[in-house]
Amino acid sequence: MGSIVERLTILDYSIVVAYLVILIVIGYRASFSDKSDKEETLFLANKSLGWSSIGFNMWGTNVGPSMLLAFASIGYSTGIVAVNFDWYAFVFLFLLAIVFAPKYLAANVSTMPEFMGKRYGDSTQTILAWYALIKILISWLSLGLFAGGFLVRQILGIPMWQSVIVLVLFAGLFAFAGGLKAIAKVNVFQMILLIAVSLTLTVLGVIKVGGISKVYHSVPADYWTLIHPASDPKYPWYAILLGYPVAAVAFFCTDQAMVQSVLGAKNLEQGQLGVNFIAWLKILSLPLFILTGILCYILFPNLKDPSEAYMTMVTNLFPPGMNGLVIVVLIAVLVGTIGSSLNSLSTVFTMDVYLKKINPQATNNEIIRVGRMTVIAGCFFAIMMALAIDSIKGLNLFDVFQSVLGFIAPPLAVVFLLTVFWKRTTKKAVNFILSVGSVFSLGVGVMYLWVFTPDKYPIWPHYLLLSFFIFAFLTVLAIIISLLDKVPTVYLATLEEQNSIEKPSKKVWISWLLLTIVMIGLYLFFN
Repeated sequence: MGSIVERLTILDYSIVVAYLVILIVIGYRASFSDKSDKEETLFLANKSLGWSSIGFNMWGTNVGPSMLLAFASIGYSTGIVAVNFDWYAFVFLFLLAIVFAPKYLAANVSTMPEFMGKRYGDSTQTILAWYALIKILISWLSLGLFAGGFLVRQILGIPMWQSVIVLVLFAGLFAFAGGLKAIAKVNVFQMILLIAVSLTLTVLGVIKVGGISKVYHSVPADYWTLIHPASDPKYPWYAILLGYPVAAVAFFCTDQAMVQSVLGAKNLEQGQLGVNFIAWLKILSLPLFILTGILCYILFPNLKDPSEAYMTMVTNLFPPGMNGLVIVVLIAVLVGTIGSSLNSLSTVFTMDVYLKKINPQATNNEIIRVGRMTVIAGCFFAIMMALAIDSIKGLNLFDVFQSVLGFIAPPLAVVFLLTVFWKRTTKKAVNFILSVGSVFSLGVGVMYLWVFTPDKYPIWPHYLLLSFFIFAFLTVLAIIISLLDKVPTVYLATLEEQNSIEKPSKKVWISWLLLTIVMIGLYLFFN
């Protein structure tokens, strides 16, 4: 495949330097333009985010280096079926915007553990805080950084330890200095850049193949089908229909890294429109990421490893002078994902552990200092974990990303859905599912992924279906515990709290109606 470094020109280096300068200027202005109320600026951007910043920031958090590799890889080997993981998400983003966001903003919370703590007490907040910290450290920071380091190693040919150290320090700079406000401002610029560069790569690929019609007829017919039959071993329709919602609810509706942008909204309407905007942006994953893999399948059909599809396209299609843009996009997706993850880690630890348990009387300056120390600690932890993951031989990380989320998600999905939709949910049930239920779900995941792997023990159901079974079991268990609780502690909203929950505006309803029509049209068209 060759190294891009060997073909870099003065123009490439100029592009990278210009990009870094622009990025630092945007981050600096966002970080230091307003000195007032610093702890809010660090964590929730002074509740100043508009819909475009929210949408771009959520998308920037979601579009990590793993997506560039994994989507192109799946596009190469199976076609567009993987776009379900982005397009089907609009249902659960709607749930976040219309059901969860009004409750989150009315509760005036900074974190998801704080929201649950207001409903069920300190013990629930503490359990969920530690679970959230572990989830952010492993599923966001460590895996995301390793994927980024893996991609840098493909591009530049430098050792993993150099890759991850430079990348995490650069991404951590914005979380350390300016918090959510700086990250959100930077992500708007970066995601526009990502769209431009990825679209350029797609257009070059289509031209190389010979046009859209040639692209369509050069791959098997099922490459253009979104819904695969039940007999498909990789992505049967029922596994996606039942299993994906479990991960989607946990990821989009309860994950601190995703929801934090909404918590920083100017008002509810801007938050709801921002969530709607990311749902529109997710439509782009087909032309920007998955189509790249399909084009690679046509142009380079004999790749040994499909995960090389994205970089194969880049190294063969971008002319000299444009390779600097690839490095720029790599930095963009890493700063987006790692920066948002560090900010979420800092927020949860500072607000739910330090301020709640260690120093309730902390001043604003102490809160900021602890938040920034958490960012530094998160950087070091992520580097160590990424290097540890790299030392494991034979691990195809990108094939297990979705399954890892599928085993982390069920307890969170059960707890948040029940507490919002079923008033009889008790504190005992919530704490049991978050503690014992999490151990059970993660234990099944370890057995599936590493101990009794499905390639050697084919008795396992599809991992998405397995995630659904765990979710269903924990839901029934939570209901039984709640009903059998003789002295139940349940959440009863006061009249004032109920009145503070705003209704969606007409503009919000229209935006979601239009999106629904478009999504239904896309599913009909591709089937």
